[in-house]
Amino acid sequence: MTTCDVLIVGAGPAGSSCARRLVQAGIDVVIADRAAFPRDKVCTGWITPETIDALELDLTDYAAGRTLQPFTGFALSRWDDEPILCDFDRPISYGIRRVELDDYLLRRSGARARLSYGIRTLRRDGSRWRADDDLMATIVIGAGGHDCPVAREMNPDRGHETIVAAQDAEFRAPDGSLDPPASRPSLVVWPDLLGYGWVVRKGEFLSVGAGRLHDSAWSAAMQDFHALLRRRRVAGVESARFRGHAYLLNTTSRRRLAGDGLILAGDAAGLALAPSGEGILAAAESGAMAAATAIAALQGDRSAFDTYAAAIVRRFGPRATGRARPWPAWVGPAVSRLLFKSPKLARRLLLERSFLHQNRDRRSAALTA
Repeated sequence: MTTCDVLIVGAGPAGSSCARRLVQAGIDVVIADRAAFPRDKVCTGWITPETIDALELDLTDYAAGRTLQPFTGFALSRWDDEPILCDFDRPISYGIRRVELDDYLLRRSGARARLSYGIRTLRRDGSRWRADDDLMATIVIGAGGHDCPVAREMNPDRGHETIVAAQDAEFRAPDGSLDPPASRPSLVVWPDLLGYGWVVRKGEFLSVGAGRLHDSAWSAAMQDFHALLRRRRVAGVESARFRGHAYLLNTTSRRRLAGDGLILAGDAAGLALAPSGEGILAAAESGAMAAATAIAALQGDRSAFDTYAAAIVRRFGPRATGRARPWPAWVGPAVSRLLFKSPKLARRLLLERSFLHQNRDRRSAALTA
């Protein structure tokens, strides 16, 4: 039987960020993940300066032997229309590969790792939690993504969740392919504003995919997106292997976040930022907040778990406020037409505010509950 103060389920950015802070505080931590690392992860793969701050990432150290592609602009379009070229005079974000980033963050955390280990059961055993009769911990932090077993334990009735469904492929770009330029990814917004697609070049690799709120039109929308990729002749996409995944936006998530020695962080909590679905920033920030909560609870603060839930709302906004289609069907196309008639407005509202989240409070990643 392995025992520890805190068991973290999931070794992505939320789990590793949480583990690092706990280890720095002298807490005995085990981080478990069903995958062997390094492992592939479905993700667009770009991080903003705010995400870099939240991860406390040293770019010089990280770039040694890893992909770190500066982006100085974006090509933004409404479906198949002519794109608006939005250029900045500096790196506005960076392309990364999750297979590299997640492995780097896990190794940096300093926590004991149990990899290729999928937790099946979780139950109370006196004042502690027991996982699979193999691990025992005072506090368990669920950071294992949308289908995290800790999230299932805390939220058994998850049948009515409004998910964002996505398909993504990452592959080595064919020789000679220069579309899109490495410094300027392409973003394609659905006319109804319920999702978007992307073509992101990261050094030698391309990430291609799309995500949108899941409704009856989802399958047809994905078929339309793949047809658009063919019309744009995106190199290598015909033979690419697309994989699906799902996540929750903070505005639609109803998941219980903490209580009775359990805490959820990142996609397990359903914290992706609307409307872009940005998850790495939310993972890093909530991981730091979960660590602060666990430390307070281990020190005897009985209110720590309630405080965590309140702190999440303060940072990410009210939860469960959105609907699958937050406006009548005709509104999205009408609004998107107006937006794209003004390149300045599209850049400001869609790119800078919705994708880059430049209006967020740039507080330190050392967020406490």
